[in-house]
Amino acid sequence: MRLLLVEDDDHVAAALSAVLAKHGLAVVHARNGEDALKALLPDDAEPFAVVLLDLGLPDQDGFEVCGRIRKLCATPVIMVTARSDVRSRIHGLNLGADDYVVKPYDTGELLARIHAVSRRTAPGGGEQPAEEGTAEEALCLGAVTVELSTRQVSVDGAAVPLTRKEFDLLALLAQRPGVVFRREQIISEVWRTSWEGTGRTLEVHIASLRAKLRMPALIETVRGVGYRLVVPAAGPGVRTSAAPAS
Repeated sequence: MRLLLVEDDDHVAAALSAVLAKHGLAVVHARNGEDALKALLPDDAEPFAVVLLDLGLPDQDGFEVCGRIRKLCATPVIMVTARSDVRSRIHGLNLGADDYVVKPYDTGELLARIHAVSRRTAPGGGEQPAEEGTAEEALCLGAVTVELSTRQVSVDGAAVPLTRKEFDLLALLAQRPGVVFRREQIISEVWRTSWEGTGRTLEVHIASLRAKLRMPALIETVRGVGYRLVVPAAGPGVRTSAAPAS
């Protein structure tokens, strides 16, 4: 599995590359944002499974690089940052990052996150195919509409752009409104892992969804258990496109 490491400190990059190589990862090192973007251009080499992006780059802000990467390709991006505040994390996720690691980090945690995000995408960085039986459905929850087939979300008819994992999380909750999903269940369904360290990532994605939808009460925290989507007053509904004749 190939990994693109975007890190301006050669000593840090060399040490981290050695550790990752011991775990079977083929690391390509880019020292700045422009080198990273060039490395991601299509060629005959095996596509990168993950981009490990340090936000403290010399030529441009790491957030800007993350946004440009997302416009260029769908390769999962893990941000590496010393900024521990939730607002910075949400900003990165809104730009298209799939996960984040806060310095100083444990190597085991980093490896777990790398393997987790790489499992969430199909070979070549594409999306996982939709689950059978949901491809043509749209979930209508009051002002919120979740189009499962096109992975589009709107509030009062206005489109709301979401990241991959934000959509997957909202779609999971929206398919069973009112039902409490345990944290472990959500992590297993959305992140395809049982690793408990993903819990903080879940919290950040929940906060981001509440902010983007501008409906903080839509997703309720059930203390000590997990989350549920609160049914709006208008009530939920599902509309399904007509199936083609067999």
